[in-house]
Amino acid sequence: MEVMEESDGEDFIETPELPVEIIVYILSFLHASDRKEASLVCRSWYNASQDLRFQKNITFCFPASASSLELVRGLSKNRRCSLIISQLDGFSISRSLLLEVGLCLGSKLESLALPGSSITEASLLTLLPRLTSLRRLDLRGLDSLFMSGAFLSREEHRQQVRSALCGLEELDLSDLRYLSDLSFSRLTGCTPRLRRLSLAGCHIAFEFDPYRGCPVGTVANSSALLSLRNLKRLLTEQKSTLIALDLSRTSITPESLRTIAQVQDLVLKELFLQGCKELTDYSVEGLVKHQPSLEKLDISGCTELTSRSVEAIARGLKSLTYLSLSRNWRIVEKGLADLLSLSHLRNLDLSECLHISGTEMVKGLNESKASRAQLERLNLKSCTYIKDLAVFSLTQLLGDTLRELDLTSCINVTDLSVSAISTYLHKLEVLRLGWCKEVTDWGLLGMVQTTDCETEEEMGDKGPRFTRTFGNMGFFKPPKLPFEEQPKLVTQNDLQQFRQQVGASLLALTRLQELDLSGCTKLTDSSITQVVQFQDLQHLSLSMLPKITDASLASVAWHCRSLTSLSLSQCPGITDRGVAQAVPYLHRLQHLYLSCCDNITDRSLNLLVQHCKRLRTLHISRCNNISATTVDLFQSQMPFLENIHYGFIGGTDLTL
Repeated sequence: MEVMEESDGEDFIETPELPVEIIVYILSFLHASDRKEASLVCRSWYNASQDLRFQKNITFCFPASASSLELVRGLSKNRRCSLIISQLDGFSISRSLLLEVGLCLGSKLESLALPGSSITEASLLTLLPRLTSLRRLDLRGLDSLFMSGAFLSREEHRQQVRSALCGLEELDLSDLRYLSDLSFSRLTGCTPRLRRLSLAGCHIAFEFDPYRGCPVGTVANSSALLSLRNLKRLLTEQKSTLIALDLSRTSITPESLRTIAQVQDLVLKELFLQGCKELTDYSVEGLVKHQPSLEKLDISGCTELTSRSVEAIARGLKSLTYLSLSRNWRIVEKGLADLLSLSHLRNLDLSECLHISGTEMVKGLNESKASRAQLERLNLKSCTYIKDLAVFSLTQLLGDTLRELDLTSCINVTDLSVSAISTYLHKLEVLRLGWCKEVTDWGLLGMVQTTDCETEEEMGDKGPRFTRTFGNMGFFKPPKLPFEEQPKLVTQNDLQQFRQQVGASLLALTRLQELDLSGCTKLTDSSITQVVQFQDLQHLSLSMLPKITDASLASVAWHCRSLTSLSLSQCPGITDRGVAQAVPYLHRLQHLYLSCCDNITDRSLNLLVQHCKRLRTLHISRCNNISATTVDLFQSQMPFLENIHYGFIGGTDLTL
C-alpha cells in the first residue's frame, strides 16, 4: 500500500485494486440478483460480472424502439445470447432493428422470440438467413406471417432459410390461426432436425376437413388448414430427432392420438395435451402402450379422464419424471398409490382434483420405500379433502426431497400442517398457503405440536391432540372455549416464549424463495413480523390480510431485501407510513400490488419513484386517495414500467 498526500495536506491510504480473477471468484458465490447489485459497485466489479462463466442461458427482453438499436450493437460482444423482442411491426424502426440483429448477432444468437408482434414476411426473411447458430425459434401468435399463405413460397427463400436453420432444435408455432398444410410444410422443410415442436392452440383438422366437406387425408396439402396427415408426415420424417410434442388446446381425438403414438420408430420423451377435452381413458391406454419412454406428460384439463388413466400411467410409464393431472375432476384416489411408486417421478400436479384426500399417496410412499417417488414439486391446490393427517404424513415422507408445495385453497389445512411443514421440509423453496383460512399466528410461530401421530381410525372424530403446557419444547395451543369465535391473540409473553424455543416455526424454512399467505385472514402482525424473515425470499403475497398493519410491511422490507414481487392488495391497514418505512430497503422490487388499499395516497407513488426505479408492474386500482395527475407523472418517471393498473382511483373509473 502507498501513502498519498492530497492537496489539502491530509494523508489517505490508497488500496490497490483486486485482480479481476479474485472478484470473479467472489461473485461466483452470489445469486444472479446479488451479482447484479455487486456489478454496480465500480467498473472493475462490473467487468468481473461479465465473465463468461456468468453468461449462460441469459435472455435479453426488450420492446422494439430506436434505443434498442444501440443495445443490440452492445450485445455483439457476447459469445452467445438469446433475445425476446416485442411489439415489432412493419415500420422502418422494426425493419432496422431486425436488420441490426442479423448483422451484429447472426452467428451468436441461440434463441429468438417475437411476442406481440405483427411483422411481415419480408422483414423476417432479411433476418432468418443470417441466424446460423439459432437453436430455438418462437413464432407464437404471429398471424401476420401466415395470413396470406405465401410465407416461404419462393424456392430461393427456402434454400436460404434451410441453410441457416438446419440446426434448429425447437420450433414454437402455438396459437397460429392461419397455419396451413402448405405453410407448415415449407417451414418445417427448412428445419430437418427438430427436437421439440409446439402446435398448442392451432386449428388442426384431425378427422374432418370443414372446407372441403370430406375426411382429412383424401386430398393434397390444404392452403386453409393444418391436417393430421401433414403432422404425421412430419413426425415420420423427423422421428430420429423429435422427442417433444405439444398439442395442448387442440381438438385431438382418441383415434388421432393413437395414430400419432403409433408412428413407427417415433420415441417421444415429452407430450403435452393440456385441455384436450375429447381424450378418453382408451386413448391414454393406447398412448402408454405405444410410447412407454415418456418422461413428461401433461394431460391436465382432459375432463373425461378417470382413475383408469392413472392406473395405466403407473403401469406403463416407468421413466416418468413429470405428470400433470390438474383439473381432471373425475380422478379419485384409485391408482395414486401405484403412481407414487414410480421411482423417477419428481413433479406431480393434482391441483383441482376435487376427490383427492392424500390417503393413497401416503400409502404408496410408505409401501415402496426402496423405490418410491422422490418428489421435488407437489401441487395440491384446491384439493379440499386434504387434511392435517395427510399433510403431516406427506411432509415426513418427502422431507428429504420436496422443494415446492402448493396447498392453496386447501380449506381443511390448519396450524398443525404448517407446523409439520416447518418441522420436516427444511429444503422447501416455494410454499403456497393462500386461502387456508384456518391457519393462524400460532401455526406460523410453531407453537402447536402433536404428542404423537395417530392413525385416522384411532382418531375418529376427535381430531389431532395438542399439548397444552409449556413443558414440551415450549409448544402449546390455548384451549378453545365454546364461545370463542376468533383464535386467542398472541401476547408479548407468548412472543418471548417463541424467541426462546427451538421449535418448528416458519423460520426453519431458511431456503424459502416464494411464500403465499394471501387470504389467511386470521394472521396478524404478531406472526408476520416474527417469522417472515427470509434472506433469499423473492416473491411474497400477503393480500387480503385485514389485520396486518404498517408494522408487518416495515418488518418484511427490513428482513427480506431480495424481494422482487410483493402483494398487499386489500390490506386496509397498510398506509403511506408503512410504504415510507419499507421502500428504502426494496431496491430490487419489480412488481407491487396495492389494489384496494384506501390509505395509500400520492405520497407513496412519490416514494416509489425515489427508491424503486426497477418497478415493472404496479396495481393501484380502487385506491381512492391517488390522483390521476400523480399517476401520469409517475409513469413518466419510471424507466422500466411496463404495466400499471389504476382503475377507479380517486373514485373515478379510468379503465378505458
